[in-house]
Amino acid sequence: MQRLWITGYRNYELNTYSDKDPKIKIIKLVLKKHMINLLENGQLDWIITGANLGVDQWASEVAIELRDKFPVRVSIIIPYEEFASRWNESNQEKFLTLKSQVDFFASTSKEPYHSPVQLRNYQNFMLMHTDGALMIYDTENPGKPKFDYNLIRDYQKTTDYPLELIDFYDLQDEAEEYQANQEDKFDE
Repeated sequence: MQRLWITGYRNYELNTYSDKDPKIKIIKLVLKKHMINLLENGQLDWIITGANLGVDQWASEVAIELRDKFPVRVSIIIPYEEFASRWNESNQEKFLTLKSQVDFFASTSKEPYHSPVQLRNYQNFMLMHTDGALMIYDTENPGKPKFDYNLIRDYQKTTDYPLELIDFYDLQDEAEEYQANQEDKFDE
């Protein structure tokens, strides 16, 4: 696998409304571990995400940090022009900062949003231009990512396309491990 599509829940689906939310630290830690494992094994050249608030942007932030130690490139693809135009000023600033830091940025449609077809075209683009996907998604708790998940599962019926899921149990395990490590450091 050389090009990995990373996606998952939006921030509001995880009830994370502040950049300082401890859940974000755990999610980024899990993503970082997965990325490093692939990078150390020579299985990753590109990390490709969307720009949605939540897992997409957190994955981009982690990937950008990893460029200091690994030869990985980062791409953000959006489904239509003016993607972040309705967001509040703070979220628009974060979007623009990420956009300026990635190696490649593009939109699959050159027009502002006008049709769900643009979203389907975006999904198809992501499938056709990646070699596998990593999702923070729990099938027991569907949300917006279910559309990507279902599309990937359908695609897997005819194409060898690896999909790795990180579910809420995985995140809880990571949170417990992180907490135990913090307590061990405190005891020293």
